[in-house]
Amino acid sequence: MSIHPSLKVDSASSQQKSVLSRIQRIKDLMKKGKWSDGRAVTALPKTKVIKIKAKKVKEKPAEGEVKAAGTEAAAPEKKKA
Repeated sequence: MSIHPSLKVDSASSQQKSVLSRIQRIKDLMKKGKWSDGRAVTALPKTKVIKIKAKKVKEKPAEGEVKAAGTEAAAPEKKKA
């Protein structure tokens, strides 16, 4: 049975947020040491959202796999009579 198109997970919803909530901005300011306890929670300074791109890693085959693949290609299969 297939899934209805309205129920599918959209790639747009899995993207990183570009806007932080007030609590997230306060926590970020606390980490950077720019927050004081007596400060008002309104009119907070902007915080930069860092986007991290993950690089795709190409897996190199092990030496044993390369040799095994090379011997299979070099030796033709014998046909049964």
